[in-house]
Amino acid sequence: MKTVPAVAAIIREGDRIFAAQRGHGTQKDGWEFPGGKIEAGETPQQALVREIREELDTGIAVGDRLTTIEYDYPAFHLSMPCFWATICDGEPVLKEHEAARWLCAEELDEVAWLPADLTIIPLIKEKLTEIPK
Repeated sequence: MKTVPAVAAIIREGDRIFAAQRGHGTQKDGWEFPGGKIEAGETPQQALVREIREELDTGIAVGDRLTTIEYDYPAFHLSMPCFWATICDGEPVLKEHEAARWLCAEELDEVAWLPADLTIIPLIKEKLTEIPK
């Protein structure tokens, strides 16, 4: 099975996390943490900064790695490091997504996450309760 190297940003603002709803592709309408494929020669952090600029017209500061998702979709294996991030330039503008929400820990179950992203929701909830409000 082909492995797809990707990266995702867990963008936080205080006790809230940014979630985006896919606007195209086979997983259209599913909710995800924004990011995308890592291109040849890029570090995951460089790819993340580039992808967020392309998808949301926003600059981010990439923080610590939260975890790496390893998930088997029917057609490929996803290997996706997930990094905490904060917005450092601009406000998100949806260029590829059809909707977005800022969600606190209690609201994370209110959206239909893509299967891979869903696997880290319990960890994010745990970490958000550790963040001082």
